[in-house]
Amino acid sequence: MGNSLKAIVAFVPSNKCQKYLLEDLEEMPVDKMVDLSGRQMRRLPVHICSFRELVKLYLSDNNLNHLPPELEQLQNLQILALDFNNFKALPLVVCTLKQLCILYLGNNKLCSLPLELRLLQNLKTLWIESNCLQYLPEVVCELSLLKTLHAGSNALRTLPPQLRCLQELRTIWLSGNLLSDFPPVLLDMPFLEVIDVDRNSIRFFPSLAHLPGLKLVIYDHNPCRNAPKVAKGVRRVGRWSEETPEPRKRSGAVIEITLDEKPLLPPAAKTEPE
Repeated sequence: MGNSLKAIVAFVPSNKCQKYLLEDLEEMPVDKMVDLSGRQMRRLPVHICSFRELVKLYLSDNNLNHLPPELEQLQNLQILALDFNNFKALPLVVCTLKQLCILYLGNNKLCSLPLELRLLQNLKTLWIESNCLQYLPEVVCELSLLKTLHAGSNALRTLPPQLRCLQELRTIWLSGNLLSDFPPVLLDMPFLEVIDVDRNSIRFFPSLAHLPGLKLVIYDHNPCRNAPKVAKGVRRVGRWSEETPEPRKRSGAVIEITLDEKPLLPPAAKTEPE
């Protein structure tokens, strides 16, 4: 069906119209996955909530700002994609889905996250990039199995010290925020493998050489005066990354090294739980 027709149908709440949006999706899919991305929906058809064995539900790129309470019936759901919608607050019903491993909330209008998020103790990947967060909600620090946190393109100026409690965390993406200092809490997280602080306002980097798990640090597009020192074998992406940790000097002038390669970005494709 055409996008224009979808947009019109999305406004009509009748069962007939909602079934038209689902394109005759009346039975539980064999692969236990439903992808309703890009349907211009303004509400989730309740019929979907009857698929109680559903494992993956993709609702990206719609016009959703709430979810029906019936969503709680999907207790086997492991992946839920709500990115590119109009959520100003995370619907609390999401926090009842205790088997969730991956939750995509990027590109919404979230200014905070509810305390009930702590109930998602199986969560391993959380995407909250491109929202309106001025601080990282401390409830994130209670997600003990979290391995990957995407929090780029917000308005973060610092990170809570409680973040060090996430001992399973391996990758943290913080590009495009308002960090003026390298977050001190990251210096106390020896298990981190990837740190991305690209496109912030960091002027000085402390040594990261003591972080034994570190494999990659992305620090490009910061007004820094130095490159972060790292242990042997750790890849750096940013100014002077191919040189010694300090910029090379000649006749009193600082020689800046510009990389041809672009900084690595978080994977665009949605990942599966391990």
